[in-house]
Amino acid sequence: MKSLLISLALAAAPFFAALPAQANPYAAYLDAKVLPGWRDRDGHHMAGLELTLAPGWKTYWRSPGSAGIPPSFNWSGSTNLAGVEVVWPRPHVFDLEGLRSIGYKDRVILPLRITPKDGSKAVSLNGDIQIGICETVCVPMDVHVSAELDANETHRAPAIAAALAARPYSASEGKLRKVTCKLSPARDGLDLEARLDMPSAGGDEVTVFETALPDVMISDTTSHREGNTLVSRAKVISYGGPVVIDRSRIRITVLGDSYAVEVTGCDAN
Repeated sequence: MKSLLISLALAAAPFFAALPAQANPYAAYLDAKVLPGWRDRDGHHMAGLELTLAPGWKTYWRSPGSAGIPPSFNWSGSTNLAGVEVVWPRPHVFDLEGLRSIGYKDRVILPLRITPKDGSKAVSLNGDIQIGICETVCVPMDVHVSAELDANETHRAPAIAAALAARPYSASEGKLRKVTCKLSPARDGLDLEARLDMPSAGGDEVTVFETALPDVMISDTTSHREGNTLVSRAKVISYGGPVVIDRSRIRITVLGDSYAVEVTGCDAN
């Protein structure tokens, strides 16, 4: 039944998107606001997107898993803005009747690394965000946030700094010594296997593969350990015809109970 509810909610996405925000009956389950943050010496501004969810509800990471809704961000209504990078803290892995989703519950702060056009001036940040929230039913939300980011504010906000510290480790920080990938032709796409020489990140480790290709989907992974090597496999499915995967651009994230490790690129196996 839960899977049916998810499907029905996803089918209703265009309907909800067409409604004004206050008409969405699920709006009360999510509160979103921008924490103004501080201006760094290098001219970047570090702000935070705070998402507070009702008890029992969750939202999704950039790669949300087979049962999630991927978020998207539109900052085009801002002024004095050259770019925004979302820095993702380590997410949780959830299981919903055998379907995997990856994201956050209760409250999360997504750090925003902002590049002003003119580093000496304030940034008027305006964002239109499409985000999914889920309890037993998963629904898309259209959220608008705004804030004035003072160029003279240099005090580091502890909550944003803590969220920055919670991002996945680099390969060296996570003691990831080597990672190789093998791609093999399959009837409906490609089989992808990665072998990661690294200590355990804790618990049942989950590996996530991402590419920059818009018409490619990568399935949830299966993983097991062979000593110090984590072996993870997934299916690569293309919706745009034949696909060529560049190993140097595959982003691999290992999510464990203790920490996460993220690396881009892998050697041939």
